[in-house]
Amino acid sequence: MAFIGLAVGALLVLLIPTFWRGLVHLIWRPYVITKAFRKQGVSGPGYRFWAGSTGEILRMRKAASGLILDNHCHDIRLVAAVHIGKWVAEYGETFLFWAGTQPRICISDPEMVRQVLSSKSGIFPKIDPAPAILSLLGKGLVFVEGADWERHHRVLSPAFAMDKLKLHTRKMAECAKEMLEVWCHQVNQEQDQQKEIEVSEHFQELTADVIALTSFGSSYREGKEVFVAQKRLQFLAASMFLSLKFPGSNYIPTKRNVEKWKLEKTVKDKLTGIIQDRLDSKEFSGYGNDLLGLMLESSQNKDGHTLSMDEIIDECKTFFFAGQETTAHLLTWAMFLLSTNKDWQEKLREEVLQQCGMEIPNADMLGKLKLVNMVLLETLRLYSPVVLIARKTGKDMTLGNINMPKDTALMIPILLIHRNKRLWGDDVHEFNPFRFANGVLNAASQPNALLAFSIGPRSCIGQNFSMLESKIVITMILQRFSFSLSPKYKHAPMDVITLQPKFGLPIVFRPLHT
Repeated sequence: MAFIGLAVGALLVLLIPTFWRGLVHLIWRPYVITKAFRKQGVSGPGYRFWAGSTGEILRMRKAASGLILDNHCHDIRLVAAVHIGKWVAEYGETFLFWAGTQPRICISDPEMVRQVLSSKSGIFPKIDPAPAILSLLGKGLVFVEGADWERHHRVLSPAFAMDKLKLHTRKMAECAKEMLEVWCHQVNQEQDQQKEIEVSEHFQELTADVIALTSFGSSYREGKEVFVAQKRLQFLAASMFLSLKFPGSNYIPTKRNVEKWKLEKTVKDKLTGIIQDRLDSKEFSGYGNDLLGLMLESSQNKDGHTLSMDEIIDECKTFFFAGQETTAHLLTWAMFLLSTNKDWQEKLREEVLQQCGMEIPNADMLGKLKLVNMVLLETLRLYSPVVLIARKTGKDMTLGNINMPKDTALMIPILLIHRNKRLWGDDVHEFNPFRFANGVLNAASQPNALLAFSIGPRSCIGQNFSMLESKIVITMILQRFSFSLSPKYKHAPMDVITLQPKFGLPIVFRPLHT
C-alpha cells in the first residue's frame, strides 16, 4: 500500500504542474490578452474555451456556403472570408479574434498595413505555417526569414528579372496556342459554331504547363502528378486549417494525416526525379539558365549564397504551386469579368488587334496593351487570388496606437481593403478598370492600396511573371474568339487558400474567323 501511495503521489507531482500550465494556457492567458487589448479599444468576438473563435467561423462559413450571388455582384464578402467582413462591421477595422488558443489581430487601417508590409528590418516576420501548408508549399522563399530569406532571394531573383522573363514570351505563347487550338477544334465541331467550355480547368493545366516549361524544363505531363497532388493538398490544408488540434495530433496516423503524408511523398519523389534528370544532363548541357538551373548552380557555389538540395525541393514546391495556382485564377476571374462586361471585351479586342494584329504577341507588343493591363489590375482588386496576408510582431512594439506583445499574429484582409470606400471611392464594388488609367499608385487615395501581390520587400517575386503570362493568354483569346458567360454559371467565389469559382467557369465561345 505504501508503494501505491508513493506512486500516486509521484504521479500527482507530475500532473499538477501540467494541469496548471493547461489552465493558464486555456483560460487565464486568453483572459489577460483580451483584457489588455480591450483597455486599448480593441474588442472582438469572445474567446471560447479551447476552440476560441473557430466554432463561430465554421458556422458563418457553413451559412454562406449555399449562397449564389448575382453575376454582377462583386461584393464577395458575402461568401468569402465572411467572418472577417462580419467582425469588421461589428468591431471596426482593428479587432481581436482567436484561432483556437492563439490570438489574432485583424488590421485593415491602410497606414498600419503599410507599416507592417513595408518594414525592411524583419520586425514583422511571417507567422509559422501549419504543417499542411508546409506540405503544400515547402519552407521556401514564402516562409524563410532573415539571412535565409536574403540568401534564397539572391539566388532566385535573377530568374524573375524582366529581361529574363521577356525571353519566355514565346514559350508562354506556344503553350497558350496549344490550348486555343483545342478550343478552336471543339468550336468548329459544332453546327452553330459556338461551344461551351469550362475554362478554369483549362487555365489550371495551361499555367501548370507554363511554369513547368519555363522554370523547370519539363512539361505539364511530366509534372502532372505534382500538380494533382498539390491540388489535393490544397483542399486538405484548407479543411485542416480550422480543425481543433492538441499537442502531437500532427503525428497521429489519422485518415487525413495519412493522406497528407502520402501526397507529400508523391510531390517530393516527383520533384526529386525532375531535379535528378537535370543533374544527369548537366554533363551535356549544363544546369540551364531557368529557375531550376539557377538553384542547382547555386548549390555548387562556395560564396555562401547556396541552396541545399532540401531547400531546392522546397522552392520547387513553392513555385510549382504559386506559379500555377494564382495565375490560373487571375485568368479565370478576368475571363468572368470580360464575359459579363462585353463593352470592355470589345475595347480590349480593338486594342489587341491594333497593337498585335493576328501575330503571336511579343514583349514589345504586350507593353503597349494599356487597357489589358488595366483590366488585369481591376481583376486583382475585385478577385485577388489571395484574400489574406498573415504576419506577426517580432518583438514587443506599438503599431498605430496599440501596444502589441511579441509574436502577436496580424491578419491583413486583402479582400476587405480592396473594397474600402475611403480608399477606392463610392464605386468600390463596381468593375471600373479606368481607376488604373494613371497607374497602380494613383488608383486609390493611398498609393499602396492594391495588395494582390503584397507590397514592400516581401512582395511576390513572381508578379511580373504572372502578369506577363496573363497578358499573353488574354490577348490570344481576344484575337480568336468572342465569348459570353454560360447560363449554367453560378457565381459563388470561395476561398480555399486561393479564391476560386466554386462551380467552375463555363464560357460560351464563338470564333471571330472561320
